[in-house]
Formats: sequence, structure tokens, C-alpha cells
Amino acid sequence: MSHDSTAPVVLVTGAARRIGAEIARGLHAAGACVAIHYRSSAAEAEALAATLNATRPNSAASFAADLLDTAALPQLVADVVARFGRLDALVNNASAFYATKVGAVDTAAWDDLIGSNLKAPLFLAQAAAPHLERSGGCIINITDVHAERPLKGYPLYCAAKAGLLGLTRALALELGPRVRVNAVAPGAIEWPQSQGDFSPSERAAIIDHTLLKSVGSPTDIARTVKFLVFDAPYITGQVINVDGGRTAYL
Repeated sequence: MSHDSTAPVVLVTGAARRIGAEIARGLHAAGACVAIHYRSSAAEAEALAATLNATRPNSAASFAADLLDTAALPQLVADVVARFGRLDALVNNASAFYATKVGAVDTAAWDDLIGSNLKAPLFLAQAAAPHLERSGGCIINITDVHAERPLKGYPLYCAAKAGLLGLTRALALELGPRVRVNAVAPGAIEWPQSQGDFSPSERAAIIDHTLLKSVGSPTDIARTVKFLVFDAPYITGQVINVDGGRTAYL
């Protein structure tokens, strides 16, 4: 299928729903072709691609992959390049998030949380690097404000995101000067789908602790990603906290 070969191509992981979908929509509106990665949300991914293609034909496609299957990650990147002919940016958005009580952490949780939040971004970056070097592209990792300021009850998740933050800076060093690598760290943006993760009082306390006294939206993350992809040629190795000022005195 033909498409605008001059349009930048961005692979967004976990892009079928929630924040990932908003990132894909924002990049597409800015002129990019988007590769919508999903693991099990096929219907949502295909619907999003259809909506974007209705606006601009052949500018979006969905790609299935289990990010915990490290051996499959080079093929995901290869499939995107085969479909669009190039790769200009990788947005590592896909993430697992749940509590892990110390004393009850098992290898399954380790493999899942470290795998999705740290291991997969590393191996995807490694697979994407040659293509990004050719295009002078970039990598955006979606971390978390709790990468630097841990959240009680979530030690493994926080450690995984801390690793991703460290990886962001390390990859900026390894892949420069051709490839920029940055991170976006959300604060209270969109509550977890599991309503039991935070009680109403806990949510109220989190909001009260932000300087802006409000919950952010996925659009806030999407705008920041778009800025780093399109409008930040002299920024690399950095993390931008999108948290309503929560970390100013957390």
C-alpha cells in the first residue's frame, strides 16, 4: 500500500488503548505515520488504525507482539519497516502496573514487571537503533514520577521504571549523536483500570499534593511526546515530569 514516504514513522507500544492510543493520535495529527503495537487488544488497535486511515489513507497500521517474548522484538521492528519503509521514532509506552508486597514477590511478577517496563524497551531500542540512526530519529520512554520517588507497595514496579530512567540516559550516551533518547514521566494522569489500586481518599490525597490540584489527561502526555519527537532537536538524555507539579515537593 502506498503512503507518504516523507512522513516520519513512529512505533508506539501499547498503543491500542488509554495513554498509548492518545500518543498515537497526537503523533498522527502532527503528520506522522503510526505503527500501533498491541498484545491482546486487537479490536481496539484495528479500530484506531481504521480511524486514522480514514483521515489520511495508509498512514496507520496495527502490529501484534508479546513484548515479553524478547526473540520476537526484532521481527516487530522489521515488520514496521517493511510496512512503511523507514522508522523515525520509537515510543516505549507499554507497561504492566500492580502492587507487589515485599515478602510475596515471585519470579512471575519479576518477569512481567521488569520484562514490560525495562527489558522490552531495551531490546526494542536495540532492534530499532540501526533504523533510527539512518533517519536521525529518537526514542521516547514513558517512565513514571515514581522512578525517582518510590510509591509504597509497588517496589518492583518502581525499580523497573527506575531502570528505564537509567536506560534512557545510558542509551542517549550510546546512541548519540544521531539518535536522541528522552523520557516522559507521568504523574496522576489516568487512574489504573483496577479500581482497588487506589481508594477515593488516596486519590484525593494525590490530587491535593499536586501544585495544580487536578488530575492530568492522556493528552498532556501525548503533547509532551509530540514535542520531544518533532520540536526538540537539542534535547537528549532528559526526563520531563508531567505531574502537575507533584514532584516539586514530593
